[in-house]
Amino acid sequence: MQLSKAFFQSVHPVSYLGTGDIGGKARGLEFIHSALVSRLDRSLFPDFAVDIPKMIVIRTDVFDDFMQSNDLWPLALSDEPDEKIALEFQQAGLPFHILGDLRMIVTEIKLPLAIRSSSLLEDAMHEPFAGIYRTKMTPNNQLDVDTRFRKLAEAVKFVYASTFFKAAKGYMRATRRRAEDEKMAVIIQEMAGNKYGERFYPEISGVLRSYNFYPAPGAAPEEGVVNLALGLGKTIVDEGGGWAYSPALPASPPPFPSMKEMLEQTQLKFWAVNMGPPPEYDPIRETEYLSAYHFTEAQKDGTLPHLVSSYDPESGRLWPGLQEGCPLILTFAPILSQPGLPLNELLKSLMPICENTLKTAVEVEFAVALSKDTDEAPHRFAFLQVRPLAVSSGKINVSEEDLLSPQAAIASGRVMGNGQVDNISDIVFVKLQKADPGQAFQVAGQLEKINRALVAAQRPYLLIGYGRWGTTDPWAGIPVDWSQISGARVIVEAAGEHQRQDMSQGSHFFHNMTSFRVFYFSIPYPPRYAFDLEWISQLETVEETPFVKHVVTAAPLKIKADGKTGRGVIMKCV
Repeated sequence: MQLSKAFFQSVHPVSYLGTGDIGGKARGLEFIHSALVSRLDRSLFPDFAVDIPKMIVIRTDVFDDFMQSNDLWPLALSDEPDEKIALEFQQAGLPFHILGDLRMIVTEIKLPLAIRSSSLLEDAMHEPFAGIYRTKMTPNNQLDVDTRFRKLAEAVKFVYASTFFKAAKGYMRATRRRAEDEKMAVIIQEMAGNKYGERFYPEISGVLRSYNFYPAPGAAPEEGVVNLALGLGKTIVDEGGGWAYSPALPASPPPFPSMKEMLEQTQLKFWAVNMGPPPEYDPIRETEYLSAYHFTEAQKDGTLPHLVSSYDPESGRLWPGLQEGCPLILTFAPILSQPGLPLNELLKSLMPICENTLKTAVEVEFAVALSKDTDEAPHRFAFLQVRPLAVSSGKINVSEEDLLSPQAAIASGRVMGNGQVDNISDIVFVKLQKADPGQAFQVAGQLEKINRALVAAQRPYLLIGYGRWGTTDPWAGIPVDWSQISGARVIVEAAGEHQRQDMSQGSHFFHNMTSFRVFYFSIPYPPRYAFDLEWISQLETVEETPFVKHVVTAAPLKIKADGKTGRGVIMKCV
């Protein structure tokens, strides 16, 4: 339905501004509502209200009008830095015919708003553009309508500008597309969560994947995987953090070799919308109205009883829930291992329903807002995104003997992908095991330069590094976005002595890897099989920087990944 005042009093969750396309993300949510949410048997989930948050979609014709009336195309297609593009877009005026509608939105909606991208190309199975464009959240709680309206307009223009940021253009080049062919729709969506003093957040954010590329012992890939986090989903989709588990084995022991590592590597901070005094004005910063807090701050809000375990140093045991005087760990054990809040049962039920609806494996982003009085209202489960998940098929055999072969340069029993690659002679690897945050960003810049040259030469390459690829946390790994390593067709993530976390299957970075069918080798610390960096470092050098080295083999490498067993091997060329 087209936007009108009646929409805000209706039960219908979707409305529109304009006459163009609504983009991939909005189309996915619209479809999941009409094909799934509206047909759910509510009696099956009495503890939850399952929905999609109310949203207004600004169609692509408004984007066209904005670009043309402000003569922004020359700037947008230039090589100017992101900051200049964002500032120029802020100076431009939105089409007059939508201004009254934007003012009506901030007048009628009293919750914080998430302003999200929904481009024409977004959420396709093999070129999903996951995490490439920006989202802006605004508290929408300023006392006067004029300020709320201005903040919403700034957020819409920021999302428009992100269509032409460096990361988006790099992604376009990697997919052989042109930036001028992209069009951006924008979703204005009320946020799911609760207000606690000066912050607003969902008690639980999550990503559900119906296929698990790294199943735990006893679990099958088809049983899926879930990542949960306290607060906004930024912890999972951008930083690669959160608590991962198999829905089939929700009470499995934590996958950490020691309590010390568990205390260090589980979620320590959470993101929330800042509802307090306004921060320094910065309309071109994505996190302008977001703040990060140590997770124990949520204890003041009363949101931790369902989410934490307490560590008893005397017994060395973890106890689900809050124990006075004990260190707390975000394990979500009270809802996963004890009767009470049946979130896992809901997820297990929704997974096949979503697969049957989309006719493929799926990835679902969601938020859970816990009811403060379940006698008055159920907990809220909100779909934020549903998109297809690319899963490889075919028969490739990699045996245990292959992993132990003396000719193996790199081998692992935890590999994502399926197939054989025999056209890679270039290897790019990070030389240091652990970088401080400043060095980590330098590493990313040096990788980007080498990637650009290899992409231009159409030379796919093997990429090797330590820590988590694609995280926004430079302490956890290498903070690259997808465009900076877009030419890599095989990626190795090696755990260092101080960086042992697994790749987050809920991150946008991970989704891009699966969609591009990139092989992904996970190497534990210490390595169980071959990890012969000495052989690799002695190959012919093409380029070397302080942190990165590019070498080339005399003949193409033989690389195999067995999607059924999770084994993979990279054989030396001799």
